[in-house]
Amino acid sequence: MRELFKEEARALLSACKVGHLGCVDNGDPYVVPINYVLEGESIYSHSLPGRKIDALRTYPNACLQVDEIKNDLEWRSVIAFGKFEEIRVPSDRRSILGKLLARFPLLTPVESAMVQDAAAPDSVVFRIRIDRITGVAEG
Repeated sequence: MRELFKEEARALLSACKVGHLGCVDNGDPYVVPINYVLEGESIYSHSLPGRKIDALRTYPNACLQVDEIKNDLEWRSVIAFGKFEEIRVPSDRRSILGKLLARFPLLTPVESAMVQDAAAPDSVVFRIRIDRITGVAEG
């Protein structure tokens, strides 16, 4: 096993579309899959209100883990650590939702409608502002 160079880790984080968001919910670890877009030093995503958003609002430290697994002996894994921040400015929300929709054109009609009405209070657009990225590989 070897540690990934920063450029390798970032390239994998950029290439993947689905990651596992890790956060803390009432003192317990909580991990859920999310789709996302990496831009600059932030990971952008969206959600309806619920357990993960409540947890992130309470304790904003979070991480996103992605991997590429070819077989048991050939794989790469990256974790990006950072802080949760809600995006509240309607034009910023619309821009981010547009980027998510462009990357994931098969999002549900509800999610597509969120792009049109970026001010909708029931949708949460957020970023994880990256503090550090680590990665390892086998093979």
